[in-house]
Amino acid sequence: MTSTANYASDVAFTSTVKAIQARKGSRSGYAHMEENGSWQTAITPELAGFIAAQTSIFLATANADGQPYIQHRGGPAGFLKVLDERTIGFVDYAGNRQYISAGNLEDNPKAYLFMIDYARRQRIKLWGTARVVERNNALIHKLMPANYKARPEQVILFTLSAWDANCPQHIPQRFEAGDVAAILAERDARIAALETENRELKASRNGNRLPARRAEQEKAEFPGDNPG
Repeated sequence: MTSTANYASDVAFTSTVKAIQARKGSRSGYAHMEENGSWQTAITPELAGFIAAQTSIFLATANADGQPYIQHRGGPAGFLKVLDERTIGFVDYAGNRQYISAGNLEDNPKAYLFMIDYARRQRIKLWGTARVVERNNALIHKLMPANYKARPEQVILFTLSAWDANCPQHIPQRFEAGDVAAILAERDARIAALETENRELKASRNGNRLPARRAEQEKAEFPGDNPG
């Protein structure tokens, strides 16, 4: 008898995908994963923290014919905001005015967010739907990063269906320029403090040696003053 159970991972594991998994020997492992809860469908506190730290993400959409398109979106940490356990929102800034993602979402609301943390070698995949919200100044004001130099045009709201985390395999370790600059500044400050401490120690030692040197010089110049 064929199982009719539905799992969150079915958003990606279609019958064709499962057939390939079976042919290549991975289906039993994923079937076990499905039976033990499958992928999560709500934004956990840990995922919310990961989302809040992102400065660069990729939004995938597809048009009515199934032609996929991936668009990069970026901003300061916090530009991507969790609104509730299933909703993520961000401001769509004015750009080259092609509106490919917006057009795709009108024809096909299915969407996908891909996030990667190169420093920690972590990546998160989120499946769901998305929609464009225009002419909503209150929502733009709520989601727009403070003091960020960009012109807001509209908002994209992403509704989560399921998410999964990938292993770190083959992710090159890279670091944000700002993080590297902060670490180097801390290192330079520590080096400067150690150099200052070293100079002070040398000066202290020289100061302690001076009276002894003078006593030796006086002894050599006036030998008769020494008791004998």
